[in-house]
Amino acid sequence: MINKVHHIAIICSDYEVSKAFYTEVLGFTIIREVYRAERQSYKLDLAVNGIYVIELFSFPEPVKRPSRPEAAGLRHLAFEVDDLELVIARVERKGVEAEPIRIDEFTGKRFTFIADPDQLPIEFYEK
Repeated sequence: MINKVHHIAIICSDYEVSKAFYTEVLGFTIIREVYRAERQSYKLDLAVNGIYVIELFSFPEPVKRPSRPEAAGLRHLAFEVDDLELVIARVERKGVEAEPIRIDEFTGKRFTFIADPDQLPIEFYEK
């Protein structure tokens, strides 16, 4: 039986840029950072409000893949937020553009998207 999401793994193209994005822009906490010399790769474990973990990986030449919300495969990462305007203001102060706020037609809840440095769609969904 599946209990919960354990972690989400992301491979980035520029480790330092993505590390700054996830820690400084989104505010995730570093649990541990390891350089794996045999793979020429960093692995950064990040805590999201103490509940979930994002593993951020770097590799010398990662393969590109489509990452628009409508591309086949993983559609996006969604994070619940208490105050959508507050989150949008915070990321925009850090130079990240948010899409216009949308309304979920089924729940009536508000949400928006931003993109990480590799254009991975990230959704903020208001509680």
